[in-house]
Amino acid sequence: MNHNIRKKVTWTCPPGLGRFAALDHWVRAAEDEGWSEAEVQQVLDEVVEADDDKAGHEVLAYYSAHA
Repeated sequence: MNHNIRKKVTWTCPPGLGRFAALDHWVRAAEDEGWSEAEVQQVLDEVVEADDDKAGHEVLAYYSAHA
């Protein structure tokens, strides 16, 4: 993983979601907080390229400050 972005999105992941459904919620929160398209795309790429749901959720956790 290449975590070049140091910002965090404040959101709470609804329980039981796979990484792609969770990513959808995360993207909406990031857009609400003014993240650039490039920043969102970088996180999206990391989640998509993750080996499995667990790794994808770890990427989202890195970029998250839980509400």
